[in-house]
Amino acid sequence: MRRTTGGAPKARALGAELREAREATGRSMRALARDLETNHVKLQRYETGEIVPKPELVATYLTALGVSAAERDRLVEMARDADQEDWLSTTKSGSRKELTMLVEFERTATNISDIATGVIPGLLQTADYARAIMHGLPLNEVETLVLMRVGRREILAKKNAPRFTAILAESALWELIGGREVMVEQLEHVIHMSERPNVDVRVVRSGATRWHPAHMGSFTVYEFAKANPIVHMEHYRSSASLTNSGIANEYLNAVQDLTNIAMSTEQSIEFIAERIDNLKEAR
Repeated sequence: MRRTTGGAPKARALGAELREAREATGRSMRALARDLETNHVKLQRYETGEIVPKPELVATYLTALGVSAAERDRLVEMARDADQEDWLSTTKSGSRKELTMLVEFERTATNISDIATGVIPGLLQTADYARAIMHGLPLNEVETLVLMRVGRREILAKKNAPRFTAILAESALWELIGGREVMVEQLEHVIHMSERPNVDVRVVRSGATRWHPAHMGSFTVYEFAKANPIVHMEHYRSSASLTNSGIANEYLNAVQDLTNIAMSTEQSIEFIAERIDNLKEAR
């Protein structure tokens, strides 16, 4: 077996998919461990990404669960380099595989900082807004993906929930994705979520006279109690997850810089409320 360096992004994603495959069959971890003649603690470490199983073990694991050959081959290939610090995925943004990975990051994080320059962060999205963003995906997949995305925000209400900071570029408030009514509901939901003690929403105004990190695009930083931070960036046909400690610290510094130039929490919520009023008046 190969140990990861504190839960690399691809190792966490692989573990999440192994757990999802097991849970889909209704099998407990202990029952599967008995079938594989191994210890359930070892399986738990595979499913959390703490340890990367050998490709051969992944094949055995999935065969015992009755997973299709195509899915088995995909995850076996995924295991070959899952202990690498950084991971570039060519899965389309918003896909089921990407959402499964993000749920795993969110489930184990202690702090999440989401810098959103174009759209509202996933953890704050309403169903209709998420559905509008997924325009272009196969219709038979959209509703499942919307449920997954909306379900992600429950992580903010659990016991020992992570601290979530959303820093929104003003431009994200002006894009009427889904139409005026959808955007009004979406912004009202952002204000509602900001009332949670572990959620902080800030707005960076447009018209800056000096460069700042948000000019380079959106990114999310996940911090963990016992692992290096993970920086995640999404693009149209790819995403990147980075866990190199030096790079992660630079992004944490960028979050602090943006926090310093953003409006205060109170000013930001008032600004969003004014945006809602303007949208309602224009109906």
